[in-house]
Amino acid sequence: MHSVSQRANSGYTKLDLLCKGTRIDPSCDLQHDGRPVLRTRAGLGSGLDMVLPENVWVNAPVEEDFARSSPYCLHKEDGRYVLRRDGERVVEVSLPGRPSFYDARTTSGQLMSKVGVLQGTYLGIYPTRLCYHWTLSPRQNCKFCSVGLNLGDKEAMHKTVEDVVETVLAARRDSQITFVHFNTGYQEGDTYLDDLEPFIRAVKERTGLLIGVQTPPHPDLGRYSRLKEMGVNNVSFCFELMDEARLSEVCPGKSRLVGLKRYLKAIEHCASMFNTTNGEIIAGLEPVEKTLEAIDWITGVGAIPTVCVFRPLRGTDYENMPPPQTEEMVPIFARLYQRCMEHNLPVGMAPNVKVSIVLLPEEGRYFLESPRQYRLKRARLWAMRQVFGIYFRTKLKVK
Repeated sequence: MHSVSQRANSGYTKLDLLCKGTRIDPSCDLQHDGRPVLRTRAGLGSGLDMVLPENVWVNAPVEEDFARSSPYCLHKEDGRYVLRRDGERVVEVSLPGRPSFYDARTTSGQLMSKVGVLQGTYLGIYPTRLCYHWTLSPRQNCKFCSVGLNLGDKEAMHKTVEDVVETVLAARRDSQITFVHFNTGYQEGDTYLDDLEPFIRAVKERTGLLIGVQTPPHPDLGRYSRLKEMGVNNVSFCFELMDEARLSEVCPGKSRLVGLKRYLKAIEHCASMFNTTNGEIIAGLEPVEKTLEAIDWITGVGAIPTVCVFRPLRGTDYENMPPPQTEEMVPIFARLYQRCMEHNLPVGMAPNVKVSIVLLPEEGRYFLESPRQYRLKRARLWAMRQVFGIYFRTKLKVK
């Protein structure tokens, strides 16, 4: 068990909420005070965005079955939102309001909240066709994923380049976004970069915002040089699990049509090419030792791990599986931070990017035994962030 001080900090509370979710007391008025719960893309944004002390953002599960038995409950008391655990006050939180651009429409009539959605403080967009694994018979989709349940419902199936550009411009104006993240699943014939490139090029040329791209690894690694030339700042590869046998079970299509080795090869290739390269994994679907092995490998090649806490989303193949226990996750996020510091990786560089659906590498500092550990490295990162922030502002395009 962890000490009271650890339990009281914002990092531990965020992790505990990701694992347990929260109930909502009838005193809350989320319709007027908070963001809507929008399950788009692969579904991890299925919860309620809240901001904990120290500007730590969390997307707390509220709709999944396991959240109904959560020890946490959100209350509205004297006009303020308070999170209670087993009835005892834990912390006061703030709720980011509904973005005004969500209710606007593009020139073509598309509702902007079905084109892009805020996940924390950045804009996430899935502009392409449904992941090929969902179209097979029998389906071979990743068993934790809900993208096939969302496209055409919560999220528009078809988005034009102009729909996306108009939505990005509105989000920049109304929500001061700095980062746009494009995501797509596997496409037959490896056409996912072909599909994304018109969107990437238009958004970069017309806004100058930071651009992230998350796709399966393309077999032609030369395509990443082209992305770099377009101004892409970050690439991310979701290989999910380090255990190949477990990957085959959890992600049958991904394992059969792409395979773990191709993911690792792409991460290693891109690690020194972009501002940052991420290898994305899921904690809670394989032994902790394999997740730690993945963190060590990713950081060892100069990339940054993105570690998602498994969330059993409603309607998915794994909806009845239990989420992981918080105590099992603590060593994972401590290791994540330690390895990033040891390898001098540029975590937390992007200005005004707070991610609510995962615990950021820099938030792993909350799980260190000594708060003074790596203080000189943190000071160096702070200075680097100031310089990068100035550079970024010079590249913004003014409409």
